[in-house]
Amino acid sequence: MTRVPIRYGARPCSLVVCRGCCCGDARKNPGQDHDGQLARLRAAAAESGGRLVVRTSDCLGPCAQANVLVVQPSTEGRRRGGRAAWIGWSADQDCLDEVLAWTEAGGPGLVPPPATLELQMIDPPKN
Repeated sequence: MTRVPIRYGARPCSLVVCRGCCCGDARKNPGQDHDGQLARLRAAAAESGGRLVVRTSDCLGPCAQANVLVVQPSTEGRRRGGRAAWIGWSADQDCLDEVLAWTEAGGPGLVPPPATLELQMIDPPKN
């Protein structure tokens, strides 16, 4: 993927990682390194030069598709029509590889997601 430049002062692409009742829970998803996943995402954000931010949330809602994360577009991505992408079943390393490659390239609104990642996209909960 080709990297899309982001203007100075613009909000970067961000990942919101669910760590509520089901996501990140070793009882629901035993054998997965939930802490390692979060550490990997935070390390990528630290190495991104401000192009990526990682936050956690208590519960994003679609617990049946745990682990859930949301890729939010940058300011430029939103300006170009990008919207938040909800991704379920995101605990494996292949999924993280895809998410990090997509955000490194620019994320929603700037570049299309990898086809394999599209298969894991879910609808956000209805309020």
